[in-house]
Amino acid sequence: MKPLLLLLVFLLCPRTEAGKIIGGREAVPHSHPYMAFLRIKTPTKTKRCGGFLVREDFVLTALEKKAKMTAEVSLLKLPSRKSQVTPGMVCTVAGWGRIGQNTSTTKLHEVQLEIQKDKECLSRFKILYNSTIQMCVGNPKENKTSFKGDSGGPLVCKNVAQGIVSFGKKKGIPPRVYTRISSFRLWIENTIKSFKLQGQD
Repeated sequence: MKPLLLLLVFLLCPRTEAGKIIGGREAVPHSHPYMAFLRIKTPTKTKRCGGFLVREDFVLTALEKKAKMTAEVSLLKLPSRKSQVTPGMVCTVAGWGRIGQNTSTTKLHEVQLEIQKDKECLSRFKILYNSTIQMCVGNPKENKTSFKGDSGGPLVCKNVAQGIVSFGKKKGIPPRVYTRISSFRLWIENTIKSFKLQGQD
């Protein structure tokens, strides 16, 4: 059985926290069939994060075996290289991260978030924000966002994975920064192609 390949698109900044759902709601069972829950153990700690299937043997983050496709498990489409999201668009994020500063959950939650203008993140994150490979997500006037535990999960816009939960301010105040998947589409394609060729050896 071939391993499911990890495609790590963005490294989290060490001074920021990544991923929880704040201001959202519990997701209907099987409403996000592409989601993957990951528990990564290191010698000093265990980290939890999300991921999503883009092919039955590829997930944007990590899994230990090939996924079995069923009615409850399916893939999520990736954007084209020229695909764009625009400020004002409303997209969905789902994850198993915390639902409050100190409140954990074992159930998948979801929240709808609005794409922001780049200046919203440039003013908050300065040189950490790069609009070429990142996008600014979450209305600063609303208490809705992703946070600790959801990093690696997808930002889904019209049934297409446009972004990946990345980082933000430690207190979970929106907006937060998401990786722009379209900027990495060529790299993802080449990585998948390389993996397929290795499997033929």
